[in-house]
Amino acid sequence: MSTKIKIFAGRSVSTMAGDIAKSFGVSLGNVIFNDFADGEFQPSFEENIRGSFVFIIQSTFPPADNLMELLMMVDAAQRASAKNIIAVIPYYGYARQDRKDRPRVSIAAKLVADLLVTAGVNRIITMDLHADQIQGFFNMPVDHLYASSIFIPVLKELDLPALTFASPDTGGTRRAAAYAKALHRDFVICYKQRARPNQVAKMALIGDVKDKDIVLVDDIIDTAGTITKAAELMIENGARSVRAFATHPVFSGPAYERVINSPFDEVYVSDSIPLKQHYDKIKVVSTAHLFAEVIRRVVDCESISTLFEF
Repeated sequence: MSTKIKIFAGRSVSTMAGDIAKSFGVSLGNVIFNDFADGEFQPSFEENIRGSFVFIIQSTFPPADNLMELLMMVDAAQRASAKNIIAVIPYYGYARQDRKDRPRVSIAAKLVADLLVTAGVNRIITMDLHADQIQGFFNMPVDHLYASSIFIPVLKELDLPALTFASPDTGGTRRAAAYAKALHRDFVICYKQRARPNQVAKMALIGDVKDKDIVLVDDIIDTAGTITKAAELMIENGARSVRAFATHPVFSGPAYERVINSPFDEVYVSDSIPLKQHYDKIKVVSTAHLFAEVIRRVVDCESISTLFEF
């Protein structure tokens, strides 16, 4: 059966994909990208994939070429008679556009789902979707992984004596509560009001953080405005230390500068998006073993839910 498993990498997460393949015990499949002078490109599988389980690993963060590259690889695999095409999308881009929050806007998360289905994907493996209901946009199996399975062991190693979890906004309350329940700790919430996208106008704290070791939990760090403001609020209210665990390091605009100049002791992120800059304060936790194990269980028709039981 293993000879029929092929793992290929898109260019957005090629290093991560190599780690996943190594952890799974195979070499990355041979795919090349022919680039044209005008920016157009063409992926080409340079080996036989007929009748194979083809796993294509690609995060779909901007630019849109990353999404287009994934769609074209899926289309090429379908036309090459792959038996099953599984899109492994560590970071599902456009997930924040999961509903009509004002008139005359696109629901881009659903549009991306439709594009993947049309291209020929048979299954999706992704991690920490911005909204769980995005799974319902697909009429196919979606394996939704949680970064808690790689972050909680790190938290146990840190062994913070007064560990308390926090959500940087009310939307992340469920996530912070899940971590708190897993480690039998308390959690607090930040309530924010936005002036406009990526700009926080006001933030208030719900809960006691005095002399606590605070861990802020989030799925995405974009411009880092919300999470660094939350860190400052924790320190102002007497927190002893503050750290962050966030799955997807989008890190756009002033994000790196804000994180480095923030009161965070450390910021932990996954490798779902490669960092553009590296600092001692920002720690990357590998997802390779997690994705490799899920790929194995998908092929062997085993349950993956046990990976997220603590």
